[in-house]
Amino acid sequence: MSWTTPADLRAQAQRLWDRGDLLRATVADGASMPLRLSLRAPGAADLSDRFEAVREWVRAIADTPRVRIEWRERKHRVQGAQHLPAAVWLDTLQDALAFIGKVRQAQRFEALWRQTAAVQPTLLAWLSRRPIQALELADQWERLLAIVAWMQAHPRPGVYLRQVDVPGVDSKFIEAHRGVLAELLDLCLPPALIDTAATGVAQFTRRFGFLDKPVRIRFRLLDPALPGLPGSQAVPDALPDITLDASSFAALALPVERVFVTENEINFLAFPAVAGSIVVFGAGYGWEALARAAWLHRCQLLYWGDIDTHGFAILDQLRASFPNAQSFLMDRETLLAHRPHWGEEPEPALHDLPRLSAREAALYDELRSGRLQPRLRLEQERVGYGWLNERLAASFPRVPWPA
Repeated sequence: MSWTTPADLRAQAQRLWDRGDLLRATVADGASMPLRLSLRAPGAADLSDRFEAVREWVRAIADTPRVRIEWRERKHRVQGAQHLPAAVWLDTLQDALAFIGKVRQAQRFEALWRQTAAVQPTLLAWLSRRPIQALELADQWERLLAIVAWMQAHPRPGVYLRQVDVPGVDSKFIEAHRGVLAELLDLCLPPALIDTAATGVAQFTRRFGFLDKPVRIRFRLLDPALPGLPGSQAVPDALPDITLDASSFAALALPVERVFVTENEINFLAFPAVAGSIVVFGAGYGWEALARAAWLHRCQLLYWGDIDTHGFAILDQLRASFPNAQSFLMDRETLLAHRPHWGEEPEPALHDLPRLSAREAALYDELRSGRLQPRLRLEQERVGYGWLNERLAASFPRVPWPA
């Protein structure tokens, strides 16, 4: 039986609520009421074959509260004249809201609208666009408006989120609501005060001029002859393991010839000594911090990542900042020599990587096509330590200490 039920009628009104149409109508002029609901009614054959079921259906529709029913008479050769619902209407917005039990929520939205109109009328456009989300944020709305007002008084403040001084607001609250705050601030702040190049929740601080937690770069000196930093003197059988913020790292200007970058911490810690070199603990797909170090661009930069599709994708991104970067131990010979250590990559990359060399691109194509093995991965830490030392000895000057 495909006749419309009272539950179907409520579902139609609920869809209007879920789209925000009914909430928008509470604050807009000229709401499109009355509202006709779709109705699938019994046909002539149903009156003949299922007369009792039709009577039950008529009774259920007639007993549905808050709706106005438009009736019509249908003459039937067997059952005689019958009055059947021909259309169902919700005459007023209040009827529609009461029909689905949303009167109180609508009243709360109206209160949010009035509150916003009094202090931040620019944000009425946001409320109209996202009324359901606004209701979900009703308990937080006053604090969100207070943050907007604080930002208008302190544009691009140059402080940490922890330093925003708004009653009832702490940095965790701001961090938890960065997405909606970004939308509100985009509407309320002059465009000149917004860094539009910074997009997404992760770049909220940069977009609106807050200080961000400094990016830290960790590196080891691989040559004891290199000048160390105060307090970083090597201990026996070790070379300095140093962590600096990106600005301090950029200001170092170390007299090194080459820089190795590895994504694995144990590889970083165990990397053998190489004359005139340092090793950097990599940053995955983010290379902006390293790119700020002008002295680094004068060095030979060698990237050692996993031999899998994402390892080559990271290499491709690195070359956007360091066009002359070279891959290290990311070749077919290394891959085939370590077949017992092959693993599986969960979600291989499939897109083209335009910055790879011809040999790198050929291996990348083998990996993404699965020709050698589906989802093939050789993690960098599975490359033999002896293999690493042999490759280093064949290509770069070594130093005798530390071992």
